[in-house]
Amino acid sequence: MSSVQLNRRSPRLLCLVAGRETSDADVARALILGEAWAVSETWNRLAPMVLTMSERCMGSRSEAEDITQEVFYRVFRKASTLRDPNSLRSFVYSFAIRVLKTELRRRKLRSWLSLNQPNELELLQSQTPDLESREQLRRFHSLLDRLSPRDRLVFILRRMEAMTVEEIARHMNLSESTVKRSMVHASTRLARWIDADPALVELVAATKREE
Repeated sequence: MSSVQLNRRSPRLLCLVAGRETSDADVARALILGEAWAVSETWNRLAPMVLTMSERCMGSRSEAEDITQEVFYRVFRKASTLRDPNSLRSFVYSFAIRVLKTELRRRKLRSWLSLNQPNELELLQSQTPDLESREQLRRFHSLLDRLSPRDRLVFILRRMEAMTVEEIARHMNLSESTVKRSMVHASTRLARWIDADPALVELVAATKREE
């Protein structure tokens, strides 16, 4: 099995290879012991999960790729601290959320320091085949940018990643009541902003019709 090369200077996802028929716990035990195949296997199994979550959160494929590389750089560096082999996915999730929180704070700071408009989001062509839909999603992500990093991340994890309040609280090291308040705050503000944008009202209505 080919190894996964994580180069922070050239952070790009490499092609995934076929995974082994082993449990996550077995992979975790081997990863803790520093076995090379476990590095590749962890990447193959969990990198797509982190990439998808990061792209939904950041709205940019290239940023999501960079974040995914950073997450697994930290995961592999700290693998020996994993105490419960049955918690490999949770272990990776915790690193992903910490990195995403940091990146969202940096983005917020850059928006405060710059008078320029944010760059257009890089959206997957397969998901948004027409220009109108791409523009609607770009505008929706621009609204997400107006939320605080915590509110945005809670909203993404709850609505797009379908995580429970308990899971979000555990991964973000927050109380469940704080997660609920953050979710209400984010949802209320987004609903108000969307109602003020006819194009986004149409996008939300179309999404509900497809559900």
